[in-house]
Amino acid sequence: MRKFMAILFAVSFVFVSIAMAEDVPTPTKLEGVKIASADDVKAMLGQKGVHAFDMRKALNYGKGHLQGAISLPFKWITEGGDPSTRKGEFDITQLPSDKNAKIIFYSDGPTGWKSYYAAKLSKEAGYKNVMWMREGTAAWESKGYPLEQ
Repeated sequence: MRKFMAILFAVSFVFVSIAMAEDVPTPTKLEGVKIASADDVKAMLGQKGVHAFDMRKALNYGKGHLQGAISLPFKWITEGGDPSTRKGEFDITQLPSDKNAKIIFYSDGPTGWKSYYAAKLSKEAGYKNVMWMREGTAAWESKGYPLEQ
């Protein structure tokens, strides 16, 4: 019975750790990247040269996304643990070839590490007008802004 309880505790600990890691907020600053509010993004959508990318899974994109946003799912290479130390990737070739284009990344909200990493990697790849809507779809929806499906 003790062995069973020890195993149950260990398994529970792993699942709780993973769940808690998902709630770790992203940094409030990202060097070389503009943090854009939902209001900022709403004002920019539809303008020439502005590209919005939804970094969530395609399933979540299908449930509702910003007008004109392109689904570009960020995929984790490493799972679990502290999200600030995870590794991931996305198809950066899907970004505009013009490194001066305005690029907006978003995901679920302040704990949306996928959009954080997409913005960071894009800046490192030489894109000059990278914006990150840190508040994500959570803030967008709380303001009553429409989502496309």
